[in-house]
Amino acid sequence: MIDKTIYEKHRNLSQEEIKSLEANGCLCRDWSKVHVKDGFKTECVRNVNFSGDIFIGKLDKEFTSPGGVPKYAGIYNATVHNCIIDDNVYISQIKNHLANYHICNDVIIENVDSLTVTGASSFGNGTRVAVLNETGGREIAIYDELSAHTAYLLAFYRHKPNLISSLLSMIDAYSAAVTSDMGTIAESAHLVNCRTIINVNIGPNAFIEGIYRLTNGTINSCPEDPAYVGPGVIAEDFITTSGSIVSESSVISKAFVGQGTILGKQYSAENSVFFANCQGFHGEACSIFAGPYTVSHHKSTLLIAGYYSFLNAGSGSNQSNHMYKLGPIHQGIVERGSKTTSDSYLLWPAKIGPFSLVMGRHYRNPDTSNLPFSYLIENTDESFLAPGVNLRSIGTIRDARKWPKRDRRKAPLQLDSIVFNLLSPFSIQKIIHGIEILESLKKTSGQTSEYYMYNSVKITASALERGIEMYRLGLVKFLGNGLVKKLETAEYTTTEEMRKALQPEGNEGVGDWVDIAGLLVPKEKVDWLVEEIESGSLNNLNDINSEFATWKDAYFHWAWNWIVPRLKQYANLDINTATPKEIDAFVDKWCNAVVSLDQMMYDDARKEFTIKAQTGFGIDGEEDTKMCDFGNVRGEFTKHPAVTDILEHIEKKSNLATFVRNKLSRIS
Repeated sequence: MIDKTIYEKHRNLSQEEIKSLEANGCLCRDWSKVHVKDGFKTECVRNVNFSGDIFIGKLDKEFTSPGGVPKYAGIYNATVHNCIIDDNVYISQIKNHLANYHICNDVIIENVDSLTVTGASSFGNGTRVAVLNETGGREIAIYDELSAHTAYLLAFYRHKPNLISSLLSMIDAYSAAVTSDMGTIAESAHLVNCRTIINVNIGPNAFIEGIYRLTNGTINSCPEDPAYVGPGVIAEDFITTSGSIVSESSVISKAFVGQGTILGKQYSAENSVFFANCQGFHGEACSIFAGPYTVSHHKSTLLIAGYYSFLNAGSGSNQSNHMYKLGPIHQGIVERGSKTTSDSYLLWPAKIGPFSLVMGRHYRNPDTSNLPFSYLIENTDESFLAPGVNLRSIGTIRDARKWPKRDRRKAPLQLDSIVFNLLSPFSIQKIIHGIEILESLKKTSGQTSEYYMYNSVKITASALERGIEMYRLGLVKFLGNGLVKKLETAEYTTTEEMRKALQPEGNEGVGDWVDIAGLLVPKEKVDWLVEEIESGSLNNLNDINSEFATWKDAYFHWAWNWIVPRLKQYANLDINTATPKEIDAFVDKWCNAVVSLDQMMYDDARKEFTIKAQTGFGIDGEEDTKMCDFGNVRGEFTKHPAVTDILEHIEKKSNLATFVRNKLSRIS
């Protein structure tokens, strides 16, 4: 429906203008329905067939196409029905028709087969996406500003039916509000060399090029971070967001593509959601919840019926979501920061703990969620677990440091509130559980056992002991990180001032923590939010997203609140009674833990520069050629960026420990 106020900004054509347009090859059965702004130039409209209500703005701008070809605002060689065309639009070569669209200022539409709204449409908003369970039950209703965290509640809080009902009602209300029989091509969008576009809204500065077919969707975009949809793409029932790229013959259906996400190289995704900075190339996704930084680069990789975040999927990674009984009803959880190696396989249901590596094929539905930073390895058709060893892996630290640097989002409004920290109350509470589990296994099975069974995986005796050692180092490192940061920044000259500086900032965050699709937050805050939504006190989608952003900003305050009681429980350090000497001793212990873990990572990195690693170098030479070739390609070990980072980290933390201990020594 055209807004009546639009008539006030336009006038009817004069008889002279009608004659001029007809002389330019234009046709219209009822010229009284064509309205223009003052200053309208008839020479900028040629070979156009008009029908329905038409509104045309000023056409007095020159565009420069690639190669420096000048083009002038206007409408050329097109069939246009029932459209509002704002100022300085360039429309040329519409092979079939352009119907029921508001074309905003400075839009370029060139060589497009069909661009049509066929009736009342919500443009993809409200579409139900069946994640995790292909048969339904965890549907996410997508909409323009869906965050990973709202999607997480919709998918995983099905034990809260009133919450689900309230969220769906809000999204449906939003969808109804944007439903229209007229679509929008927003300011400065470009549509070039496209085929069929039906019921699609396109945001500011978006670039749509060479697509095959787009149906029932929205391409959200902004000047600061334009979206791109490129050659060969087929998309239906979809929403893409600012900074996203869908290109290279990718096929998506019932999908949400988050900010900064790239899908390309024939990637296929059905009933799947992708949030900030995901990447999908070559492979396939079916009913997945891809939290931030989920990455799949390989043609043979299938992600199906799973929840992932900060995942790196190796080539040939695969999962099965049913056992040929009741259909595809099983699901899997791979918690943040995990990796799957080439040709890895997991039989759902399974749950993999954070920052784990999965190698080989696993058929016995493992649950390692409380044993983080582990290797899950296949050996003679059995699943073996090496707990905690990823804490010493250079790859783990490299990943944690690269994620913030690879944030592609530039939009002023970022939908996903991400906490990147490797060690956090979330991961450390799992480490604490891991220590308890391993100690219990040793106690119940006996210290002389060669291996221990836990949730369908085997743990050798040596791996168990090493796991306990690694977890304790990680626990000391995290608790010390928080304590040393407080001691470094606070001002104190007496013991009482020191104790006051270390006081928590309330009781929020002292309990369990959860990871809701990239946002680390106290469980109590999520429970509070659920109650607010269920009661109707919080009934606005924007307010919910704002709450998530507030939680992100409060992370370090709440993390310190969590650390304080754990210092007392696991380090015997009560900040209310601790002396400078006792704290000094723990700072020393923290420094040793940090340096010890860094040294392990240093040794792990060195493996990449051994004689074995040089295999294949110096292809036509002897040993000296091999070494020279390797050095010129890979560089010197001590100058590698990851290695220098470790050495700098050791020096930085050692100096920090010295600085803090000197401050403590001056307390009167």
